[in-house]
Amino acid sequence: MKHLKTEQRNPRTRGLDLKSSLGIVRALNHEDATVALAVRRELPAIAHAVDAIVASLENGGRLYYVGAGTSGRLAVLDAAEVPPTFGVKRSLVRALIAGGRKALQGAVEGAEDSVANGAKDLLKAGMTGRDVVVGIAASGTTPYVLGALDAAKKAGAVTVGITSNKKAPLARVVDIAIAPNTGQEAVAGSTRLKAGTSQKMVLNLLSTATMVRLGRVYENWMIHLTLTNRKLERRGTRILREATGASASTAAHTLRQTGHDLPAAIVMLKAGVNAAASRRALTASRGNARLAIESLTNSQHPKKGRGK
Repeated sequence: MKHLKTEQRNPRTRGLDLKSSLGIVRALNHEDATVALAVRRELPAIAHAVDAIVASLENGGRLYYVGAGTSGRLAVLDAAEVPPTFGVKRSLVRALIAGGRKALQGAVEGAEDSVANGAKDLLKAGMTGRDVVVGIAASGTTPYVLGALDAAKKAGAVTVGITSNKKAPLARVVDIAIAPNTGQEAVAGSTRLKAGTSQKMVLNLLSTATMVRLGRVYENWMIHLTLTNRKLERRGTRILREATGASASTAAHTLRQTGHDLPAAIVMLKAGVNAAASRRALTASRGNARLAIESLTNSQHPKKGRGK
């Protein structure tokens, strides 16, 4: 693995153990500052992956993340945050980590070394040819991830790879390679640092852009959140007021009418309809509030045909 940049010694952080606390964090922060630029260079590939994921989900497919160690934990985190943020079913985005749940809190020795287990776990999770499978491995050589991707390709699923080594096996076997060149780590080989940060950024971009494309965001508000506590209720009321210009009392009343369904409340106030009509329009638009508002507005004010 010595030819992989993520495994090489970083000349800029030599003598790291001789530095003061401030000197150490300055050196680490200096390296971290390069990550966003490395991710920016991969935006066309990331957008390509988003298009593939959107097409899959619109046609009944699902999104799978597969990783080991830090990569797997970041995958589980992103998958877990999508449903409460965007109001989608938990089954829509799944994350598999080598070693299973035990690996979330500690190392499971040898778990990432099995090609067969990667394929077996993915097939057991119900992956089909309609899905998109994203393999995540900083080195791009993790057997568990490569095994899962091989199974995905054989099933006809779209495959995406996230790695920090563009010439690694993972980047060569996938349909879409996302390879931010984060270079040598501040602590040699510790890919939980820059490589891990880049993975977190890429996963955020993939899931967020996908949900925006699917209409789970209105303007730049996350409107499909579940108002399950006082903090979220206050947030929902604030979003409703900002999105519609309604007063505090009108916003609160509308939310009560919809059973605290924020998208339905927005459509009600923007289109001037009752709760039932709002829900019907949202169902027809697959939860896309903008499309629901446009359809209701057009039906209320149809364009007049040309007269003779």
